[in-house]
Amino acid sequence: MRRVTFVVREPQMTDAEAIAALHVATWRETYEHLLPEGFFTADVADMRRRMWSQILSTRRPEHTVRVAEADGGLIGFAMSGRSDDDGAQLYILYVLAAHHGTGVGQALFDAVLGEGPASLWVATENPRAIAFYRRNGFAFDGAEQSDAGTPGIVEARMVR
Repeated sequence: MRRVTFVVREPQMTDAEAIAALHVATWRETYEHLLPEGFFTADVADMRRRMWSQILSTRRPEHTVRVAEADGGLIGFAMSGRSDDDGAQLYILYVLAAHHGTGVGQALFDAVLGEGPASLWVATENPRAIAFYRRNGFAFDGAEQSDAGTPGIVEARMVR
């Protein structure tokens, strides 16, 4: 495993813009080949800015949000909370591709979810994420869903 010096921390409201930009950048790296051409518009970036401003300005006690920072910039982020069945759920976990395999994703995962029963949704066309979650004890339970807002992406539920 390649080593990188990073810190995992709780984000501040002032991080909202950087997290939003990172969210769009990691989505481009991960899903651009699955999404329609022209998907990544200024509206998508603006939606992420509003989303992260809302998340960070109205903290909910059941949510845990962490960012990974290296060399003064954000390189990953994660968020967990409660699932519909009152268990833990990993909502978001993204790391810039340049930092895959460095331990950043595992550190974020551990910081927001840890061990114990949990669920998550993963794109069926994201083999790297699926392998990561399997290493962390997750398995598919057969449930799948699609979101009209992300045409071309099918998600499957994994549970532990």
